[in-house]
Amino acid sequence: MNTTRSGFTLIELIIVLAIIGILLGLAIPQYQTAARRAREAVLKENLFILRKLINQYHLDKGKYPPSLQALVEEGYLRTIPIDPMTKSSETWVEVREEFTEELIQAGLQPGVVDVFSGSKEIGLDGTPYNTW
Repeated sequence: MNTTRSGFTLIELIIVLAIIGILLGLAIPQYQTAARRAREAVLKENLFILRKLINQYHLDKGKYPPSLQALVEEGYLRTIPIDPMTKSSETWVEVREEFTEELIQAGLQPGVVDVFSGSKEIGLDGTPYNTW
């Protein structure tokens, strides 16, 4: 009787699992860094667009928008973009212009002159996202 057994030995299975574990250990940090870089790129693009539209609103109307929602209501944006760091469109920090005598005389409220992320996390470059 000549019986041959086919299959893998326990040692072979352990070696394969160890190799897979090592490869995953190397790949996961790279994936996380790449995903974070992508979110940072989206944040930079969103900030660029929001600031551009705030300036466009000011050029068109002669005043700054009262809020980011005004950009949506006036047709400058379809919706307020989601902050990729906080995963919410409600966390944008609106920087308003200072009260001036001209604003008071015109009966206007200070408008939004700049916008920042609401995230308190630190970027890959070492600066907080809320200072970009």
